[in-house]
Amino acid sequence: MLPSIRSALLICAAISASSVAPAQAGPTSEPLISATSASLPTVAVPALLDSPTAPVLTAPEAPEVDSTGPEAVEPLAVKPIGDLTGMVAQLRGSDPGSRELECLATGIYFESKSEPLAGQLAVGKVIANRSKSGGRFPSSYCGVLFQRGQFSFVRGHSLPSVPRSSRQWQTAVAIAKIVDLGLKDSAVGNALFFHARYVSPGWRLKRVASIGNHVFYR
Repeated sequence: MLPSIRSALLICAAISASSVAPAQAGPTSEPLISATSASLPTVAVPALLDSPTAPVLTAPEAPEVDSTGPEAVEPLAVKPIGDLTGMVAQLRGSDPGSRELECLATGIYFESKSEPLAGQLAVGKVIANRSKSGGRFPSSYCGVLFQRGQFSFVRGHSLPSVPRSSRQWQTAVAIAKIVDLGLKDSAVGNALFFHARYVSPGWRLKRVASIGNHVFYR
């Protein structure tokens, strides 16, 4: 009877021990950490676009464009066509547009305003030819006019006044533009001198043409 009771007590003790000490997966020296005190790794979370502290992403700014653009450029004048009369009609005006053209127009006006258009063109050509003579005469229209003793209408160092509203002046302006742009050839070619028909200076020069009231020489 006694051995049976001892066996029963040993069995009960074994059962109690198995419920108190659970089995380990393996030996470890690290202490166990409770779930409540564990420190979890921090995961970076991107800020939302509507967050007050989130950076606002914008498209790159386009380069500034000058709205004024380049300075306005004067439109090119339409090149006149046709015969001399037609060109003069297209270019006639009171304002030559520059000091040099004013000098050329003034020379044409005072030397040949009563001449036919071909005669006025010839006078303008002589002034232009002198300015291109390579040192023999001044190299500008104004210089040619103001050269001492060459044009009787020039007094001092200023141009004489002209009636700018007159048709004769406006025609001289047109002829000056035609000469300056080389739009029409003249029968005088490369002549450098002229005089009125009613005088005879006795020049020993080559006579190249006689147009209107003037004789032209080279």
